[in-house]
Amino acid sequence: MTTALRTGERNSSRYSRPTLRLVGEALAPVRDHVVIATKFGFPIENGASVGLNSRPEQIRAVATASLERLGVETIDLFYQHRVDPQVPIEDVAGTVAELVQEGKVRCFGLSEAGAETIRRAHSVHPVTAVQSEYSLWTRDPESQILQTCAALGIGFVPFSPLGKGFLIGAVDASTSFAADDVRTTIPRFTAENRAANQALIDHIAALAQAKDATPGQVALAWLLAQHPWIVPIPGTRRIARIEENIGATQLPLSADELSGLNELADRGGVQGDRYNEHHMSLVDK
Repeated sequence: MTTALRTGERNSSRYSRPTLRLVGEALAPVRDHVVIATKFGFPIENGASVGLNSRPEQIRAVATASLERLGVETIDLFYQHRVDPQVPIEDVAGTVAELVQEGKVRCFGLSEAGAETIRRAHSVHPVTAVQSEYSLWTRDPESQILQTCAALGIGFVPFSPLGKGFLIGAVDASTSFAADDVRTTIPRFTAENRAANQALIDHIAALAQAKDATPGQVALAWLLAQHPWIVPIPGTRRIARIEENIGATQLPLSADELSGLNELADRGGVQGDRYNEHHMSLVDK
């Protein structure tokens, strides 16, 4: 199995150079068995992202720094973290194309990009993958993005496929979050909205029990059933969770089961935005 290793401009600033050097050393023996994906577009100051910057010189600087930290010669998949309205997407795609020609990058990706932006970027250099939030309770890509990816032969990589813990039943209206938990900033995770959205997780849990599976496996199996070119990236810190997630690939869902999940989400709706106002403003339309 090929494993995707995600690094990132945001995450790399948290670690010291010796720690990052150890990452590179650990990666070396398995380099041929992993796919390295990282991003550019968020400049980092004092460990935090500040605004957007996808100017060509910034893209090159991020690529060079990532290659040095990882101790590799090539980044397999280089995503633009968010579309920068101050830099034409054609310039972004052209810069990545130059990095591809130089052997520093293999493939170009976009994250949270709109359909028109994807088409414009793809006309300059092929877009290999688009990464956006997509799950049973975040269906935004279905209106335009998935059709665009299908038409252009682009893979789609859903992040937060388990709804940041909600779809696996790890969160309900009574859950208390730590002050630094990102979910405290997301309208969908207010206690009121969690209560309003509980019917969806109850249905998922009941279906999982009937199929001798876990709610997370049902949520991932639903995603995998949408299109063969969809590759979800559930976050996990434990090997047991990785093994559980892999089990979703062996969980068939019937047409009636898929329809039932779709109808429940459509009929009841999902209460609350998936980002706060600031982060919603960074999503390309």
